[in-house]
Amino acid sequence: MSDPVKSATGQGSRRAAQARATRRRIIDAARELFLRQGYASTTLDQIAAAAGVAVQTVYFHFGNKATVVKEIVDVLAVGDDEPIPMLDRPWVEQVRDEPDGRRALAIWLANSRVIFGRVAPIMKIVRDAAGADAEMAAQWETNQNQRFLAHDTLARHLADKQALRPDLSIDEAADVIFTLVSVEVYLLLTGVRGWTPEEWERWINKILSATILR
Repeated sequence: MSDPVKSATGQGSRRAAQARATRRRIIDAARELFLRQGYASTTLDQIAAAAGVAVQTVYFHFGNKATVVKEIVDVLAVGDDEPIPMLDRPWVEQVRDEPDGRRALAIWLANSRVIFGRVAPIMKIVRDAAGADAEMAAQWETNQNQRFLAHDTLARHLADKQALRPDLSIDEAADVIFTLVSVEVYLLLTGVRGWTPEEWERWINKILSATILR
């Protein structure tokens, strides 16, 4: 005789997995559409059709187009849809635990290159839409705030390792990192000037090491 509790638990797990797979399919379809035709020109109906679901399903999971963009940014920033914040990821722990400041900075920037490679194209769309769309402006501001928090955390890790220049405060170091390790600078060099991501990483490592490290 089957256990009704185990049966219900199994069904719940399957439903949760199916819902997660549906959300990811919608996110992937929306990302492709946004990159191909822009934010304003993309509709929820088009996203639903590309994902192979009813538009009501898109509304159920996300509510509106701006939330779809937010979810895309969140997934691309960390590389998956696991509910683990970026600052709790293993590579950030590696930065924290690395005793040498220069090696810690290199680890951070190597991972930043990977993250920007995923997220920069969609963030360019958010930035370009922000001037005419209040929700995209709010998304851009949220991303900037999150990015500053991350770089403030890095500055504090470097300070704990006694790696910052003695004439530089933690706040000043965080501001410098926030300014230089940005989507804007990354897009200027890789998108406008034709640098490879690896060239960007080498340059930003050299500039930051000379600017903030002792």
